[in-house]
Amino acid sequence: MITMLRMSAVVAHTGRSRTSIYRDVEDGLFTKPVRIGTGAIGWPDYEVASLIAARVADKSEDEVRALVADLHEKRRTALDEAKLHGH
Repeated sequence: MITMLRMSAVVAHTGRSRTSIYRDVEDGLFTKPVRIGTGAIGWPDYEVASLIAARVADKSEDEVRALVADLHEKRRTALDEAKLHGH
């Protein structure tokens, strides 16, 4: 089961500020948030965990950008699979 993390949880998990997280999103160093309701956004917990693990492993910015691109692609694939199965 996927848990969606709101911004406050992402800040707590990453130790980064809200501004830094949005800057990283713009720079391709953090995944884009997902709209989870009217005026509400969040991030899948596994994406946040993957990005934290990449930082702990001292991955380069290029490697983190590649991870972000891969995570975004997995979102599209999951959507395509859900449509295929009528969800």
